[in-house]
Amino acid sequence: MAINLTIPKMVFAIEGIEIGVTEAGIKKENRKDLTVFKLDEGTTVSGVFTKNLFCAAPVQIAKKHLLLGKPIRSLVINTGNANAGTGQNGLKNAQTICSSLGNLLKIEDCQVLPFSTGVVLEPLPVDKILNNLYKAVLKSDKNNWMEAAYGIMTTDTIPKIFSEQFTIDQKVFTITGISKGAGMIHPNMATMLGFIGTDIGIKQSLLDKIIKDLADKSFNRITIDGDTSTNDSFIIMATGKSKIKLESEHDSNYHIILDALAKAASDLAQKIVRDAEGATKFITLQVEKAASKEEALAIAYSVAKSPLVKTAFYASDPNIGRILVAIGYSNTNIPINKVKIWLNDLLIVENGELSKFYTEESGKKVMKQSEIVIKISLNNGYFAEKVYTCDLSHDYVTINSDYRS
Repeated sequence: MAINLTIPKMVFAIEGIEIGVTEAGIKKENRKDLTVFKLDEGTTVSGVFTKNLFCAAPVQIAKKHLLLGKPIRSLVINTGNANAGTGQNGLKNAQTICSSLGNLLKIEDCQVLPFSTGVVLEPLPVDKILNNLYKAVLKSDKNNWMEAAYGIMTTDTIPKIFSEQFTIDQKVFTITGISKGAGMIHPNMATMLGFIGTDIGIKQSLLDKIIKDLADKSFNRITIDGDTSTNDSFIIMATGKSKIKLESEHDSNYHIILDALAKAASDLAQKIVRDAEGATKFITLQVEKAASKEEALAIAYSVAKSPLVKTAFYASDPNIGRILVAIGYSNTNIPINKVKIWLNDLLIVENGELSKFYTEESGKKVMKQSEIVIKISLNNGYFAEKVYTCDLSHDYVTINSDYRS
């Protein structure tokens, strides 16, 4: 069951983006599994992708199409099959889908970005996609963001969507985005797909920089099980339909817009953790007073990835020594006698040893909560970082052992 995951009451359309969703029967019948985005001329698009060496065929094609520099006019997303580990046939199939959609929309195939998610090392049922692309195109509508959020789900239990309107100098701009992911989550990036649209006009070179900064603070700050997938992709589409334009980091509105986009990316990333496979608790690792960003992240991830820590939280068992152990093997050189650790507001470790004020009863009370912050102060510098994770339950094993059935 998702942890405090909410669906927005109002979902705002993005002028310049239309979405069509249909059923292609890729893995299961009567399930929305094929989504097409249509983008108006003038839209700038940028993306970041998985660093897995076995990156999927659609990732390879999408990266190639972006590098060609022609305006991207469409995205196509299928669930039920990852088209990864499929060799030259996989590349050919991804390219064929782009060509077919390009013909339907009267654009070049290099103006289409393909995305897939699902089981790895299985041939893509490309004919099912090709035979149903036209249905998705016919259903295109600017108000189909929620349909798309459902259409890209795999083991997700709830659609993940962000939608807000913001105001700058009495001018309104909109940001709406969707994401999917529940397992095989760990940078770089997680097994997720994320798509954010905005009606701001953003210069291409600037958008290319912005998306890397956003990914670093959002989708690259989550971990569920330590696995990095083959298909991870995060895309931003800026249509320029509002009266707000962004040309440079020196623009007066730059940080306001960046903060709004960061809010969307962080929300969508955290929703992935909140809907993690079998999770019952949402955990924030907050490392403070580190000597460097790298030191803070090394310790945060060491604790966040520990199966022993995660299973203890699932059981609400205050076996807090597991946190100390995970910090100790993080391959950092910290002054251990200065370390302090809190569970929410409860001080559990002081000067590298058990706090004299801590009791097991108080620890258990905190660990029973659905949202927990593990704050670690290193007293070794001025850097701070956050990583988001969850507990590890019996249901995680059940879901993944039955994934292909």
